[in-house]
Amino acid sequence: MHCGSRILAIALTTGLLLTSTGPSRAFDDALYPDLKGAWLRIPEGNPRFDPTKQRGLAQRAPLNPEFQARYEASLADQATGGQGDHLGYACMPWGMPAMMNLYDAMEIVVLPNTTYIMIDDVTDSVRRIFTDGRDWPADAEPAYTGYSIGRWIDSDGKGRYDVLEVETRNFKGPRVYDNTGLMLHPDNKSIVRERFSLDPANPAILRNQVTVIDNALTRPWTVMKTYRRDPSPQPYWRENGCGEGSNHVRIGNENYFLSADGLLMPAKKGQAPPDLRHFGQVPK
Repeated sequence: MHCGSRILAIALTTGLLLTSTGPSRAFDDALYPDLKGAWLRIPEGNPRFDPTKQRGLAQRAPLNPEFQARYEASLADQATGGQGDHLGYACMPWGMPAMMNLYDAMEIVVLPNTTYIMIDDVTDSVRRIFTDGRDWPADAEPAYTGYSIGRWIDSDGKGRYDVLEVETRNFKGPRVYDNTGLMLHPDNKSIVRERFSLDPANPAILRNQVTVIDNALTRPWTVMKTYRRDPSPQPYWRENGCGEGSNHVRIGNENYFLSADGLLMPAKKGQAPPDLRHFGQVPK
């Protein structure tokens, strides 16, 4: 993770140098909102897609009957010690839209043609929001974070940008809304639209209106996420290596545990052992 972070830092620094040297590419950051620092989720506690509601079925996700039944089965499996459709335990990237729940602090870096959103949780997650007027590419490789195109808007006509509108497509999966295993459709045809803006009365508060259009839903699902700026001028950036120290072992579609003595054990009562046909059997 350190290597990837260093490469990104070098790229961002290079971008800043380039924008400050050529007059034709001058970047006036006074035209953009001040998004510097570390952003943390509100409210604190367990993240969820709709932060105004409790987790699980209380989210009242507008799922179609098939995916409502699947979600209920996933929750039931978790209640017995399984993982259901929860993916975080296996160190899978959160992807969009779950990464915007802010499982860890978020950093936003605004450059002339690209806005970067960086969150170090489970994996080093980086979003590139292209604001250079490009169209959707025909050959972009699908990604958990998708492909994001945005535009800055001067919504109040005061001569400064105050809103960033973003649309994200071109996903791969599986992906979830949060760590209860609330899943998006596996066809990965989701469209995620966002509208970022600072609170006019408090620049330490950032709003993100998120709308998901997905074939597992009966209608678009819109929520408002709120983030607060860490007041520290030198915030602490924590590295999160998901695989480090994990005792989860996923074999096929089953999750097992490693015991304290390093032996494989079931994750829930009555779980069948993995298929050992390729191993020599120890005589009894």
